[in-house]
Amino acid sequence: MTLEPVHMHKISELAERIDQSFEADDPKTAADIYKLLEELKIGEKVILKAVDRLFRGMVRTELMAQGEDPYPVTYACDSGSTNPRTYDSGLFVDFCHCGLAATPTDLDVQRCRTIVCAAYSSSQRIAMRATSGWETFDEGLGRAKLVTIAPDELKRKAPDMVHSFAMYLAESEHLLFMKDRIEPDSFFIMDGPIYPKQLMYWMVLDDDEVRIRQNPDARKILQNYIDVMDHFLEKKSPIIGFVKNPTDMQIMDSVRKKREAFDLPWMLDAQFFRNILSPEKAGNTSGNGHNGCSSRNNGNGKHNGPRSAYITYTNWFLQPNRFYERMLNGTSPLAAGDMIQQKLRHRFSPEDYALCFFMLYVPSKDVVFKVEAPYGLIKDDFLRMQITKKVLFDLSLNGFPLTLTKADHLAKIRKVERQEIDKFFENMSPDITYNDTRWGKFNEV
Repeated sequence: MTLEPVHMHKISELAERIDQSFEADDPKTAADIYKLLEELKIGEKVILKAVDRLFRGMVRTELMAQGEDPYPVTYACDSGSTNPRTYDSGLFVDFCHCGLAATPTDLDVQRCRTIVCAAYSSSQRIAMRATSGWETFDEGLGRAKLVTIAPDELKRKAPDMVHSFAMYLAESEHLLFMKDRIEPDSFFIMDGPIYPKQLMYWMVLDDDEVRIRQNPDARKILQNYIDVMDHFLEKKSPIIGFVKNPTDMQIMDSVRKKREAFDLPWMLDAQFFRNILSPEKAGNTSGNGHNGCSSRNNGNGKHNGPRSAYITYTNWFLQPNRFYERMLNGTSPLAAGDMIQQKLRHRFSPEDYALCFFMLYVPSKDVVFKVEAPYGLIKDDFLRMQITKKVLFDLSLNGFPLTLTKADHLAKIRKVERQEIDKFFENMSPDITYNDTRWGKFNEV
C-alpha cells in the first residue's frame, strides 16, 4: 500500500478544511437561476430558451419501466477508435470503426461496418495515397477509406484533427450507409452529440496553424451531418444524441455575464443541473404528464423511497446561437463560414437544424446526462413528448440505453487490437513514452 494510515490522516485533515468551507446549496438561488433559462439573452442575442414551458419533472422508475415502450425497435450508432497513434517517422494516424446495434437484435444490420483511417505527416516528401472512393469488403457489407490531411493544413492539433476526421467521417458515412435499412417507426440513438462540434469550431476559426476549411473531407463531414438530419426530418423519425459526460459551460458563462445578483458556485452546466435536479429540489415542481410521472413528496420537498426510485429531468431547450465557444454563431453545421455555408445543401429551414436538448439526473448513479435533437423534430409537441418518454423508459428499465451499450461493445477497438494494428506498420515503430512502459500492463487487455 502506497499510502499508510498516517498519510491518509493528513489527507483527511486537508480535505476537511476544504469541505467545511462549503455550505449546503441554497435551493432558492438555483431555482432563481433556472427561471432565467426561460429566455437567456446576452444583449439582444438569445443564447437559450425553453421549448414550450419551463419545468422540472420526475418519473417513478418502477411505474415507467412497467409501461409500454414508445419505440420497440431501437438503433444505436457508435464508433470505436485506436485513438491517435504516433510513429517514429512523424506519422499521426487514427483508425475508426463504426457499427450499428439494434434492439431487438438484427445480426444483418450489426454485420455492416464502416472503417476510416485518417493520417497526417508534416513532411512534404511523404505521399500517402488517399482512396478516391470506398473499398468494400465482407461481401459488400463493410466499407473502408483512407483520408489524409495535407502538411500545410496543420501546424498543431494534429492528434485532435486526425481523430476528428476519422471519427466524424466514419460515423456520418455509416449513418448514411445504413439509413435505408432502418425500420420505419424506430428510434435512433447517436453516441454523443448530434453534430461534430470540434470540427465545426475549427472550420469557423480557420487560424493560420489549423487550416482545414478547404479540406474536402472536412467539408464532406459537415454535409454528411446535414444529410443525416434531412433524412430524419423528412420522415419525422426520432434521432437523438445521448451525451454521457456533458462538459458544456455556455449556460453558466452566459448567466455570469448577465451580472445578476448571483454568486455562481458552478462552472460546468452539468454541475448546475445536478444541483437543480436533485430529487429534494425537483420535488417542489410538477411533472410533465408522462406515464409514471410524479413529483409526490411529503410536503417539504423530501421524497420518500430510495434514490433508485426516481429520475428527474428538465424541459427541452433551444440553443440557437453561440453554442460552441465564441467563434461559432450557431449550433449546426450550417454555422460554418460564409464560403462553406453557401455550398452546403439543406432541405429545411436553417432553424430546423438548430440544437435542442434536455437534461436528466439519475440519482441512483449520481450522474447527469444530456439528450440532443434538432429543433425540426422537437418543435412538434407529440414527437417531443414521445422522444422524452422513450429516453425515460430506457433509463428506468436499464439505467442506461441498452441499445447504446450494445453499440459500444460492437464498435470498440480494444487495446490488444490496437497493439496488433501497430505491428502492421513494418517500416516504423510506435512512439513509446515512459508511462506506456510503466502503466501499460495495468491497462485494459
